[in-house]
Amino acid sequence: MLEKIREGSQGPIAKVILGAVILSFALAGIGGYLGQTTEQPVAEVNGVKISQTEFSRAFQNERARLEQQFGEYFAQIAADPNYMAQIRQGVVDRLVQQELQTQLAAELGLRVSDDSVKKAILELPYFQIGGQFNNDRYLQVIRQMNFQPDAFREYLRKEMTRSQLISAVAGTDFALNSELASAIALQQQTRSIDYVVISKESLQENVAVSEQEIADYYDLNTSQFLAPEQVSVSYIDLNAANLTLETHVSEADVKAYYEQNSAQYIEPEKRRVSHILIDNSEDDDAAKAKAEDLLTQLQQGTEFATLAESSSDDIVSAEMGGDLDWIERDMMDPAFEDAAFALANKGDYSDVVQSEFGYHIIQLTDIQSQQVKAYDVVKADLRAELERTEKVNAFYEKQTEMGAIAFEISDTLVDAAEVAGVEVQTTELVDRNALPAPLNTPAVIAAIFSPDVLEDKMNSEVIEVGDEHVVLVRVKEHKPAATKALADVSEQIKARLVSQKASELAKEKATTLYAEIAAGKSLTDLIAEQSLELRQEAALTRQAYSVSPAIVQHAFKMAHPTDTPVVEKVELNNGDAAIVALKSVTNATVEGEIEAQLKQNITMAQVNKNYMVFIEALKANAELNLPKAQAVTE
Repeated sequence: MLEKIREGSQGPIAKVILGAVILSFALAGIGGYLGQTTEQPVAEVNGVKISQTEFSRAFQNERARLEQQFGEYFAQIAADPNYMAQIRQGVVDRLVQQELQTQLAAELGLRVSDDSVKKAILELPYFQIGGQFNNDRYLQVIRQMNFQPDAFREYLRKEMTRSQLISAVAGTDFALNSELASAIALQQQTRSIDYVVISKESLQENVAVSEQEIADYYDLNTSQFLAPEQVSVSYIDLNAANLTLETHVSEADVKAYYEQNSAQYIEPEKRRVSHILIDNSEDDDAAKAKAEDLLTQLQQGTEFATLAESSSDDIVSAEMGGDLDWIERDMMDPAFEDAAFALANKGDYSDVVQSEFGYHIIQLTDIQSQQVKAYDVVKADLRAELERTEKVNAFYEKQTEMGAIAFEISDTLVDAAEVAGVEVQTTELVDRNALPAPLNTPAVIAAIFSPDVLEDKMNSEVIEVGDEHVVLVRVKEHKPAATKALADVSEQIKARLVSQKASELAKEKATTLYAEIAAGKSLTDLIAEQSLELRQEAALTRQAYSVSPAIVQHAFKMAHPTDTPVVEKVELNNGDAAIVALKSVTNATVEGEIEAQLKQNITMAQVNKNYMVFIEALKANAELNLPKAQAVTE
């Protein structure tokens, strides 16, 4: 069994799963996997505790992902406590699933070798520059993630081990041709229906709503009629990019800067090399002997590209005669790099060179000598850089003076704006969550609604909203959130009550009509008596958009008719009601070869379904302690 799992973990599905794991790591971060705590755990899986720290960090990663997905609208949906409770519970569920998988993988003795981890690291695009693994880039990225190399390798090993287990479940699943044909026939099945819709709008003229009902609804639902908190803000917007320099940067200044920093405009020597790689991970002596034999063949006149294509273990470069494209210093393994840069002439090749990847023979195919960019090539960029520097210097001077004046004269922004050389801007009264840029950032909003600024009417401190971009704010006018007067919302409540009552009437009418049909009256006769519109769909599909989704879903749940149509009532999502008569069912005929994409879609749907069954089975056999997830500070 373990051998099958390990074989499955090398297949294409396993690679897709590993790619998904790495992508989620790149997008969401790895904070949720770090740290231990003595706090009350959010869950316990077979005695292993999932800490509050893990949960909190995983939740913040998920929140960041949703903020990126929904943008400015996330603040609105995050205000719904039920929605955020679902997000928190989803995070706990995922952490529990991961722990169950990790435990089962350990129980089965699954593990990932050092070579596999190393190979995965070398292939990750996040650690590559110009398509080649770069060690400095690798160290920089993992340190930003608070990882040391050993800790990152173990983190990645754990994720890859878990993916072995997932691929064993997903990668070994399949669907028989008969199952595929049956699923396609079911998907493409059509149904012939007659239906009539009892619209609530048609019944609204018979609905009466009293003033007392409006008042009672208002009293019971005052929270629905809150006028949002509003604020009008005066502010100073100081941005280095928008400053106008008092003096222009001269040609002499640009030339002097170029001469002082000429070392920055040196393009280092580049070399284009090819190589033959012999992997030594299994038998070092045999690998070395093979490499030396290949070197002998080169010395005897065999073409380098020919040997690379036939013998190199670097499959990608072998297809191109061993070509590795251009390299610079500090891009490759030190031993490889030293040998490559020691070659003097195009066509020269090295002796056998050992690196951490195996044994190489390296050929120099081209050289690009060190070059210095000419002044005329870079002067436009240098001028822009000098102007940017001047603006940044002016920005910080103005920021310091502006902040000091705003603090000393805290009841107006006029003096601070004069020092900064900008105008005081003012917003209209707007909702708290509708402030314009650059005021619509958490830091600025927090400052606006702080006691000093909101209640004491003082100037704020200087608030950074971007690189060399700050604002100062003060509140001009503030309207707290308040319940709207009954008179202001009376018509809104009346319309809502009329709609609700009309919807109830529609449902009652549908129930009455359905009872008459059950008693033997035909749908056609009822329609004639009630002056209703008969609607027909001769070949309704599951993907139909011209019919209400509730009707479509219900029609495909109804029992197959025999001699007479099957009739049922349906409540629609918009408050209407309907009577549906199912007359016939037509099964699709699947002939010939099933389209590859369709086959894959059906198989993957089955894989997902079976995987969730697998997860539920793990849960059913585990000892789980799942206290309610604690709220996370928003």
